[in-house]
Amino acid sequence: MTCCEGWTSCNGFSLLVLLLSGVALNAIPLIVNRLEEGEFFKNPISCFEWWFPGIIGAGLMAIPATTMSLAARKRACCNNRGGMFLSSFLNIITILGAVFCVLVSLQALLKGPLICNSPGNSTCEFSVDKLRIYPQSFNLQWYFNGSCVAPNSLNSSTTNDTMASDLKKYNLQEKRHKTIHFSVFVGLLLVGNLELLCALSQIVIGFLGCLCGVSKRRSRIV
Repeated sequence: MTCCEGWTSCNGFSLLVLLLSGVALNAIPLIVNRLEEGEFFKNPISCFEWWFPGIIGAGLMAIPATTMSLAARKRACCNNRGGMFLSSFLNIITILGAVFCVLVSLQALLKGPLICNSPGNSTCEFSVDKLRIYPQSFNLQWYFNGSCVAPNSLNSSTTNDTMASDLKKYNLQEKRHKTIHFSVFVGLLLVGNLELLCALSQIVIGFLGCLCGVSKRRSRIV
């Protein structure tokens, strides 16, 4: 096996691990939402997990390149110039998915969880404009501050004891949602960037394998 095939096989295994990690991370807030509310699309942790950056971007869009790269391990369909070229071409899809995952993750970290933006409101708006990144306004104050919502923004028509109990419950929910949101999208940001590096390196290696050739299958001597 040449270095091109060895690198391709290693890339395939790496992409498989990243693919599964992206799907698992994206599923965490969806599962938590299901367990807390008993149904989907109600008071989600944020709106951005419904863009499926880990399931579609880092997951489904990386499957073709992952499958093709893993074939190099057994010297299957990737053990020829055409296979190396195809592995490079399929990684373009992986790059698009990784960029999508990175953009959604950055925007999610910029905005913070839904509880910090519109308390009590579970409405999510999906548009391409939501993916615009403004570096000068990027910060994580919503995570590092004690609370991202002022106490007077809650319903104050109840008694002091009830209000204190509701505030404590709200603060616990807010802390949980902030932690899940931060952990999930930092993880997806890392997954997206690593997939991007793997895909770019495979494009280079694939073209080298296409130009320089790969090892030939040897017939078994009995």
